Amino acid sequence: MVFKQCSLERMESSRILTIEWDMMDKSRFFSLNLVNSFFLRATLYPFTVIKTRLQIQKHRDVYRGTYDAFKKILHYEGFHGLYKGFWINTIQIVSGVGYIITYEKVRHLLTLYANIEDGRLKGLIGGGCGSLVGQTIITPFDVVSQHMMMLGQKSGSGVKSAEAANLLNIDFNQKHRRSVVASIINELYRKDGLKGFYRGYFASLCTYVPGSALWWMFYPLYSEWLASLLPVATSHLLIHCMAGPMGGISVCFITNPLDIVRARIQVQRMDSFLGTSILLWKEEGFRIFTKGVSARLVQSSIFSFLVVLGYETLKRWSVHDQYKDQIRW
Repeated sequence: MVFKQCSLERMESSRILTIEWDMMDKSRFFSLNLVNSFFLRATLYPFTVIKTRLQIQKHRDVYRGTYDAFKKILHYEGFHGLYKGFWINTIQIVSGVGYIITYEKVRHLLTLYANIEDGRLKGLIGGGCGSLVGQTIITPFDVVSQHMMMLGQKSGSGVKSAEAANLLNIDFNQKHRRSVVASIINELYRKDGLKGFYRGYFASLCTYVPGSALWWMFYPLYSEWLASLLPVATSHLLIHCMAGPMGGISVCFITNPLDIVRARIQVQRMDSFLGTSILLWKEEGFRIFTKGVSARLVQSSIFSFLVVLGYETLKRWSVHDQYKDQIRW
């Protein structure tokens, strides 16, 4: 009986915790991933709108916090207000494919040519490279969608002038005559040319590259830590779904000031990363560490959980037959 128990434990402990790139059917994985990405963005987009508005406002001019912003947007702008800029933002699905291909391929190459086996180090490097590719694709769409998020803010006293709209000098009272998206694109190009669509690109890289690298480092770190604490037979999918939000929360606290600087540069058309950082410090002080962080924490926790749930499930559905016996749900 003891021998049988020991054999079971050895078999359980030998099961694969991380499904690697060469273990999957790529076409199946990426087709399923596109559907999953759209669902995730549609579910979590309202938190992106709320986070952006909280970060852009000075002090608490319009909203007192995440819940207050949610209530006011829903009350004064309707459900549509929570999805302003959504369709232009869904282009991020394309960048997401580039991101995940880069991440997985870099991990694979590090194992193949650099003999790196440490999942935390591979995650750190792969996550940073993936974000670099993703941000290069998505920054123009991000700039446009953030301008749209700021339109038509309302409080109890009426419409608050959206700083994005004022700075672009667009007459949004005429929006029934032409597309708001076209208006923003035309005005951005008129003022800055093509470089206007990459405003804040450096700030985006400073925010998202380390954020992505750290998340993919924390993810296997927390997964391995939880696996060592929990019973051997614990579901690997459950372990991953716990580790993802823990990594997301850690990254939020580390990168929140950088994310505020990025949002201010892209929407308020500030030119200098350093200058924006200094101005923010003068305006907000230590509040730059907490401004909009509650919305980011909620968004990141839910996003990390759903991303991991979808990502790990899709990997299990896409794994080649010869590995299926070694994978535990």
